[in-house]
Amino acid sequence: MKITIVGTGYVGLVTGACFAEVGIDVTCVDIDEKKIENLKVGIIPIYEPGLEEMVERNVKKGRLKFSTKLSECLDGVSVVFGAVGTPPDEDGSADLQYVLQVATEVGTHMSDYLLMVTKSTVPVGTAEKVRTAMKESLAKRGSDLKFDVASNPEFLKEGAAVDDFLKPDRIVVGTDSERAQKLMAKLYKPFTVSGHPVIFMDIVSSEMTKYTANSMLATKISFMNDIANLCEIVGADVNAVRKGIGSDRRIGKYFIYPGTGYGGSCFPKDVKALIKTSDNLGYSMEVLKSVENVNERQKSILFGKATKYFDGDLSGKTFAMWGLSFKPQTDDMREAPSLVVIKKLITAGAKVKAYDPVAMEEAKRILGDSIEFHDDMYEALIDSDGLIIMTEWPEFKFPTFNVVKKLLKKPVIFDGRNIYDVGEMKDYGFDYTGIGVEMT
Repeated sequence: MKITIVGTGYVGLVTGACFAEVGIDVTCVDIDEKKIENLKVGIIPIYEPGLEEMVERNVKKGRLKFSTKLSECLDGVSVVFGAVGTPPDEDGSADLQYVLQVATEVGTHMSDYLLMVTKSTVPVGTAEKVRTAMKESLAKRGSDLKFDVASNPEFLKEGAAVDDFLKPDRIVVGTDSERAQKLMAKLYKPFTVSGHPVIFMDIVSSEMTKYTANSMLATKISFMNDIANLCEIVGADVNAVRKGIGSDRRIGKYFIYPGTGYGGSCFPKDVKALIKTSDNLGYSMEVLKSVENVNERQKSILFGKATKYFDGDLSGKTFAMWGLSFKPQTDDMREAPSLVVIKKLITAGAKVKAYDPVAMEEAKRILGDSIEFHDDMYEALIDSDGLIIMTEWPEFKFPTFNVVKKLLKKPVIFDGRNIYDVGEMKDYGFDYTGIGVEMT
């Protein structure tokens, strides 16, 4: 089976590599010539555990190819996946220009029946826009070639995307064609033989499923952050509360860890897009609007704690920051809470000395020389007035606390991920505050 994937970002590259891994002939297309040339020699544009080795392995075996010319990658292809970006417009709606450009180009150059699958996260109704764009392109050619469209949203977690694709919880496919359904069932058969289900549904429901899933997870995060803030006020320990509610199977233990707010490429964008879609239809998603408001407020929570600790004056203070990416196992800095805290600290006259095991280069690209970057987590502590933890990387969980205390000018830790125990920090002689938990 031969497929083409348009877009070599996070979704497209993982999708292409994983399909190639099970023996499918894959060509990944991107207009970025430098990115494609790098991929051909094994240089990966993103950090994702296991991906680099998988790409290299399948390129060598000839199952994974890269190109900048979509028009040359359609002959003999059964399925084309559109995995291009859908960045938010200024009003929060998803920008579909790249999705529709792909549809137009496929319609212009296709030479036989194919299935056009939208893999990008898109608003409800996008598949029909894709269908219209392809029909218009074919009409301009005077062609009566047949095609189908389908929706196949991704549910990949950054930092675990390869494993998620190879062993999915579920595969959601929206289609209105029996031929398309059979094609997608065949394509995904290697991933379903061990019982992982393909859930077929209508296209509109498939498009809605993706936004609903991410918005539900974002809601759990903001809810727990709100509860954590209240716990501090009433003197409760949010970690105990979390364990108490997580044992209820109706609630579950996932996504109820309080922190500094969600970030990344999906949750912020998708929540905004669903709110905008609803507003355009005359219905206000009040819960999601509150989710977004809580999240924006939560990103500043550690700055507020530091300001309070230093009696409202951070001028001249220096803070070590451990972790910059929005979550562990990725270098993704999009919508990262660390960027909000850094901006507020600098505005308040403070300096930041940062360390992240993976995201340093991406952070340098974004932040330039506005902060200091250090290649060692302990080095960042030297002459710092306090430590701020933004990302729960494993190497931060068991530091040598005596060294941390010795290097800091003041033994204070602002823990945005609750990775340390309050009692243990007290025994070490730290002033310590987390999210929803305070040292008494």
